[in-house]
Amino acid sequence: MYHIIINPASRSGKSRKLWEQIEPVLKEKNIKYRVIFSEYPGHIIKIVSRLTDPLEKYGHINLIVVGGDGTMNEVLQGIRDFDAISIGYIPTGSSNDLARALKYPKKTLKQLDNILGCTAPTLLDIGQVTYLDAVDDNGEPVTITRRFDVSCGIGFDAAVCEEAMHTDGTKGILNRIGLGKLTYITIALKNLLAETGVRVSYTADNNEPVRLPRFLFIAVMQNKYEGGGFMFCPDADPTDGLLDLCVVSIRHKIKFLVAFPFAYKGKHVLFRGITCTRAKKVRIRTTGELWVHTDGEVHRKSRDFTVETLPEKLQMLM
Repeated sequence: MYHIIINPASRSGKSRKLWEQIEPVLKEKNIKYRVIFSEYPGHIIKIVSRLTDPLEKYGHINLIVVGGDGTMNEVLQGIRDFDAISIGYIPTGSSNDLARALKYPKKTLKQLDNILGCTAPTLLDIGQVTYLDAVDDNGEPVTITRRFDVSCGIGFDAAVCEEAMHTDGTKGILNRIGLGKLTYITIALKNLLAETGVRVSYTADNNEPVRLPRFLFIAVMQNKYEGGGFMFCPDADPTDGLLDLCVVSIRHKIKFLVAFPFAYKGKHVLFRGITCTRAKKVRIRTTGELWVHTDGEVHRKSRDFTVETLPEKLQMLM
């Protein structure tokens, strides 16, 4: 029995069209399934929370997710018991960085065959952000966490993601003609000209803090790619129990424009002002609140948060 969650909004309706290819295969193979179409942002979190709630007694769930990186991110937020769920993923988004990192086949039915034929799930690490400066409506400290399977980040990349989330009209048109990445490129060029004046320090594991008087962004990666194929951390491995950090503190933005295209091949690290490091846990503090993203989803600003890896947490059918 497979539970299938489909995000019909992913890439302007592509998920619904792919379902028209997937369903006949399931019927032909006499595979039992239950399909659920998400109806609004956050709906998938509620669905998965119910499916993995120990009190509901669904048993072990085999879930197939049809959507983009943001859809998978909602799935992660909803999981109550990671031991109770195995996940197959069919990507339909505009970025598909998770599928790219895991080297999924581009053909939908080939990926479906891999999921249905998987007898032993692959265990993958995921990341978790904990906001240390979060408070409730009364100003009292409160614990807020977000999980991710691709990356999280603060600064330039998060600002781009935040604006992209609110440009549905343009992004939708470009997605329909296969040019969804142009949304991010256009917004990225505009945000590159903005000046925050915010300083940052980060502490990797138990090392001394690294203080930067200015920075563009810090990306904390569980997988290699972000933003539709930028290989910000070429050595990132979702099975090694570590996070990979890409810290960009280039002083002159023109230099970053030169270095930026090299990130498609992971060669941006050759430029001074761009460094990569590894850690199990990192704390990031800034002198002013900035947007933070998880898998391209932006929900809050922060000036003090930790990111840690949760090893072998996710059971993937692949």
